[in-house]
Amino acid sequence: MTKHVIIAGGGVAGMEAAGALADMGHLVSVIEKEGNAGGHVAKWHALFPNRRPASEVTRYLEQRVKNGNIKFITRATVEKIQSHHTRGLTVEVSDGTTMNADAVIVATGFDLFDARRKEEYGYGIYDNVITSADLEQMFKEERLLTAGGRVPDRIGFVHCVGSRDEKVCNNHCSKVCCVTAVKQAIEVREKLPECEVFCFYMDMRMFGPFYEELYRESQEKYNVNYIRGKVSEASSTLNNRVTLKVEDTLAGRPLKMEVDLLVLMVGMEISISGARLAAASGLDTGINRFLESTDHHYGSNKSKMKGVFYAGTCTAPMNITDTISHARAAAIETMNYLSSK
Repeated sequence: MTKHVIIAGGGVAGMEAAGALADMGHLVSVIEKEGNAGGHVAKWHALFPNRRPASEVTRYLEQRVKNGNIKFITRATVEKIQSHHTRGLTVEVSDGTTMNADAVIVATGFDLFDARRKEEYGYGIYDNVITSADLEQMFKEERLLTAGGRVPDRIGFVHCVGSRDEKVCNNHCSKVCCVTAVKQAIEVREKLPECEVFCFYMDMRMFGPFYEELYRESQEKYNVNYIRGKVSEASSTLNNRVTLKVEDTLAGRPLKMEVDLLVLMVGMEISISGARLAAASGLDTGINRFLESTDHHYGSNKSKMKGVFYAGTCTAPMNITDTISHARAAAIETMNYLSSK
């Protein structure tokens, strides 16, 4: 019997879950806050670990949702989910409408950490301090230049900006920042062979398939320099370069260096829309402030509200591979629930 499922969020997880449920014959309404679906991957240039074009994944997702059972509602967010004994689930949408649903999948994803909250790095203050997302846009535009239009001679990457940081209330690891820095460092060296590249890290967390190999390749083939130490301060010089003060913990000495571009590897936080939805609907959040599932081992897609399921990075930082797998699992959990009604 055909059921109606509402999915909050049209990013990677939302699109994958929508496609799976539509293939099963259910009607799906995807409510997406942006003007187009696709989420963060739609803004990316190339993906780790094999540096395939992000557009390939975007095209896959677009094909995934080419199904007459799927309806997209854009520039809107799910504001509240309520459970009723007689009517099942109702969903309040930011456009003022209220919709009935047999099940809901929350796929509200993540927001990138706002690097302006770490004032010591100078993002939004100094022209040549950018984020990893800004650099990815430069790659897409084939415009790897300083703010003054000069080809950089030296670029620095700062890891763990907004992650593993008690000062901004984010103790969690965002999982993808280290490998993103490695990928981007390689891309810089390929595009600008004469440019020196330095990565300042706490420790390298290469947890995924082929990540460690990519890390080794960045050193052996591309001569990327890795310095274990925390950047304590960034300041601008008269010629618009960025001066860094770093504690090199392996050498046991302070380090001062100038770079032409400083790239901040910003981590993941629960999206504002996801946090707002959780508060309004009474959904639990964990110590990492992402949505809390009923069980970390065998119930990661389940919320405490009957008929409401989670998919993707609304629950924790994930790479694209894990996000798609989590979304498929959410679709199966939803299908099992609908079959039992």
